[in-house]
Amino acid sequence: MYTTLITVPDLSKHLGDPRWVVIDCRFDLSNPEWGEEQYAIGHIPGARYAHLDRDLSGTKTGTNGRHPLPTVDEMVSRFGAMGVGPATQVVAYDADSGVYAARLWWMLRFMGHSAAAVLDGGLARWVAGSGLLQPGRVTPTPTEFQAAPRTDWRLSVDDTARARDSLLVDARSPERFRGINETLDKVGGHIPGARNYFFQQNLADDQTFKPAATLRDQWDAVLQGRRPDEVVMYCGSGVTACHNLLAMEVAGLPGSRLFPGSWSEWSADPRRAVET
Repeated sequence: MYTTLITVPDLSKHLGDPRWVVIDCRFDLSNPEWGEEQYAIGHIPGARYAHLDRDLSGTKTGTNGRHPLPTVDEMVSRFGAMGVGPATQVVAYDADSGVYAARLWWMLRFMGHSAAAVLDGGLARWVAGSGLLQPGRVTPTPTEFQAAPRTDWRLSVDDTARARDSLLVDARSPERFRGINETLDKVGGHIPGARNYFFQQNLADDQTFKPAATLRDQWDAVLQGRRPDEVVMYCGSGVTACHNLLAMEVAGLPGSRLFPGSWSEWSADPRRAVET
């Protein structure tokens, strides 16, 4: 069972295995239809597509963030429609970095499905390694997804405000963390007391994850003696924070939690404190 990352050679051995489901998560925040269009042009054979806005997010209210989590019932329905059953090994991928694939990875793990992994290096690595792509669209055979939600892994905005003894880690770029050049949310800055760890620090130059020992050293410097279960991850809208959660799992530091609403939910209420 693969529970964090999987390499191209290992995935190649299982193409066509009915017990495996491959999901394409390519997305572009500035062009939301780009990923699905690219999927139709060519994807890993057998892969189905998951759209960040439609499949990996819930209904927006204007105050619950740009990519709120779907409800538990919605996730059960959507994962079942993708063909994810209790014995299914899921492999998620995106263009290269694993940012959007990590969101799906975390959602599956949150729902109690441990057999979920991200393709290290994404489609770029796949093309470099095999070049085999399939055009068109795959229609999955629906199945029954069995959920056992780990509700303590997720914090609401109020939970986060009360989590004074926790270490908040912001996955956004240093500029956005400081409130400079904010282009996605109306208010710039970060949650008071948070530390910044840009998710790109998890990656080598080729957009694969750094070795586990390197990630462990980097994250130990952030934690400064804190236990992983004392850490709450957030970002702009609950997507890149999942990349940090995956990196910590790879580093052997499991147990941190997610504030899915992240900065986009926190900053929507002018009464909440902002630090720059």
